Amino acid sequence: MGICMKIIMLGAPGAGKGTQAKLIADKYGIPHISTGDIFRANIKNGTALGMEAKSYMDQGLLVPDELTVKILLDRVAQEDCKKGYVLDGFPRTIPQAEVLDKELDKLHDQIDHAIDVDVPDENIIKRMSGRRACVSCGATYHIEYIKPQREGVCDECGQELVLRDDDRPETVGRRLDVYHEQTQPLIDFYGQKGILKTVDGTQDMQDVFHAIVKILE
Repeated sequence: MGICMKIIMLGAPGAGKGTQAKLIADKYGIPHISTGDIFRANIKNGTALGMEAKSYMDQGLLVPDELTVKILLDRVAQEDCKKGYVLDGFPRTIPQAEVLDKELDKLHDQIDHAIDVDVPDENIIKRMSGRRACVSCGATYHIEYIKPQREGVCDECGQELVLRDDDRPETVGRRLDVYHEQTQPLIDFYGQKGILKTVDGTQDMQDVFHAIVKILE
């Protein structure tokens, strides 16, 4: 594959952008980079950047955008990112996007594609509130799409399935409000740069993926 792909995934919580990011990463042999994962890796390995991030997290503070971008750039400078990467969960706000652009610019680099997995709020609320998780082994199901063999009982270990607090309609609604306020403006930001493409995230997972592959190729 000769094309270099630096991709940002956008979309509301529950739109399925993480799943699509993994599929893209597998197909093109590029790393799927989630900021949560790189924070954890830096902290676990005791890197200077990791320790700096931990000092904020330990106080219950958000890690400043500049530091987050530093940790991110450190990750994308690694050998496995030569052909590109998929960013999932970053940037979340316009200031983060601006810092990222500025720093990539210094490296004569830029993001090639911003892909928005678009799903209406009511679909997301329905999708998330149908999720069920096992209290014991953590296996996940969905009352419509991935039903357990016996209602309310985990196929793996026979324990009870519950609706997690995170997936309750009121919690999902709140997360969507934050998304529309903070992250939705990124869609205009990347739209103005001419690199935004939107896919219909209400389709079947594989159809969403095919639509993304068409955009990339």
